[in-house]
Amino acid sequence: MSSIDAELDELADEFEVLGDWEERLQYVIDLGKALPPLTDDERSDANKVRGCASQVWVVTERRPDGRLAFRGDSDAIIVRGLIAVLLRLYSGRTPEEILAFDAKAGLTRLGLPNALSMQRSNGLFSMVERKIG
Repeated sequence: MSSIDAELDELADEFEVLGDWEERLQYVIDLGKALPPLTDDERSDANKVRGCASQVWVVTERRPDGRLAFRGDSDAIIVRGLIAVLLRLYSGRTPEEILAFDAKAGLTRLGLPNALSMQRSNGLFSMVERKIG
């Protein structure tokens, strides 16, 4: 498996090819559409992310090798796409790899905070803070 930085490089390249932000946001939305849905039980208060205007749930599972697997969902299509981006960066990593990654710098490199409303940007960073949960 590639590193978080390598995955970020790949995402940045994909975003670069797309050009304008309308195409990039559509790509983020499409990534979100590919996420498998959570069960009703997984949409619990324990999995809910605080600080998001939308309903957001993130399920964290520790694998036998110590790596973390994440699944998530939202009632908002753009937020669902943002979850997909974060899952691509974080899922399958060790807690140490995740904590060592500068998420704010990485997401800024992708241009996401500037392309989102302040409320959505704050929600994105609330999801990042919840990452090890």
